[in-house]
Amino acid sequence: MVAQGAEQITFDFLPQLPVVVQRHHEEISSDAGLLPLRQFDHRWNFTKRMADCLTDLKSDRKHSLLSMLRQRVYGIIAGYEDCNDHDTLRDDPVFKLIAGEDAPVDQQALASQPTLSRFENQVTPSMLLGLIDFNIATGVERLKQHHGGQLPESVTLDLDSTDDPTHGHQQLSLFHGYYDQHQYYPLIISEPTTRHVFVAWLRFGTAHASLGADDDLMRVVNALRAQRPDIKIHVRGDAGYGLPLMYQVCENNGLCYTFGFSSNAKLKRMTGRLMQQAKEQFQKTKRKARLFESFQYRSKSWNADRIVIAKAECHDGGTNLRFVITNLPVDPSPAGWLDDPVARLVYDDYIMRGESEQRMDELKNGLSAGRLSCHRFMANFFRLLMHTAAFNLLNAVRDAKDLPQVLRAGQPCTWRTMLIKVAAQVVVSTRRILVKLAGQWPWWPMYESVAAYCLNFNLTLNPSP
Repeated sequence: MVAQGAEQITFDFLPQLPVVVQRHHEEISSDAGLLPLRQFDHRWNFTKRMADCLTDLKSDRKHSLLSMLRQRVYGIIAGYEDCNDHDTLRDDPVFKLIAGEDAPVDQQALASQPTLSRFENQVTPSMLLGLIDFNIATGVERLKQHHGGQLPESVTLDLDSTDDPTHGHQQLSLFHGYYDQHQYYPLIISEPTTRHVFVAWLRFGTAHASLGADDDLMRVVNALRAQRPDIKIHVRGDAGYGLPLMYQVCENNGLCYTFGFSSNAKLKRMTGRLMQQAKEQFQKTKRKARLFESFQYRSKSWNADRIVIAKAECHDGGTNLRFVITNLPVDPSPAGWLDDPVARLVYDDYIMRGESEQRMDELKNGLSAGRLSCHRFMANFFRLLMHTAAFNLLNAVRDAKDLPQVLRAGQPCTWRTMLIKVAAQVVVSTRRILVKLAGQWPWWPMYESVAAYCLNFNLTLNPSP
């Protein structure tokens, strides 16, 4: 029984009895929903392999690199986006269970904010490259798991860039005129069927969208072909990647591509008839008209003709003319055709890359990857990779077919509401650690289904042909 002199708050909104609120000083946590994810991590050996990419530069460290890495990754999943948050989590029993390697709840306090900041700032370029390769390797594993144990015959890679506003004096934070802000400009390479982020590469604020994309793309391609040499790879990107360098990299390495292509006066003249037909069709039907055609085109700086696909659209809001360039097997539209079905299919597949923006939204907003507030650029790069790892871990659990649809499609905030943010009492005895959840918690069936999947997860990967 709690003593009468304990700190308490009394409410009087009930007429007969006061409502007294007191703090409970037993081992209680508000994040018991992280335990199934930790079980999945254990089965996949995810954070352990990630920590193996790091080298400890301090010989007398009190907290292991693995423990601090788990603090940060699981903290990000649970909504604790910054090192400062962990000063209040040092004695949290669930975080001790998750971060500890032997996991006694009564162990010493976890790492503090200054310790975690030193951990982030000790990263080196070779460690960052190791973490990039780790994300790629786990992406290959996810592809295999998603397709019956081996890599599929074909795969699509989406290239995208995202602005990451900065708010201090971070190294290489520069002012970008288009976004009208000081920022970093990360490059993201992801795969649409698994939604795994293969590459998240931090770049200075005024970098061109395509800067380094050729090397990063080939890093992923080489990893895939090392597992399956005959795999067909289709690369998609917006007009920021529609440059001769990217065409040549794809063509020289046997990759298919579809990139956005900026309009110009010549292209507008070449598609004038297509747009006119779209206007006439809309005026006649009063329904949005979308017409497509493909044709050969050569810019002055190119060494060969390439296929360009045009989309002419007319609707209540006006007209919209867009172009993509591709080396997919598309023949120029026959003379007189004003709605090429093959061109339509290629263009409609291209616009599906817009789904990658949802992954970036989850990464930036759902998991706060924009919190790159360290001074050193490499420390911020490491932060971006930890946020990416948190996304990939949560996303791998979310991909389970047996989970309720609300979780399979749920944003990180949904997972926090229905799974992660649940209060629990942690009781330690000599023979077990008992975690007691509230008996009337409404999302217990969700918890059971996620826990069952994580307990039974077995990454069985077959050798590719």
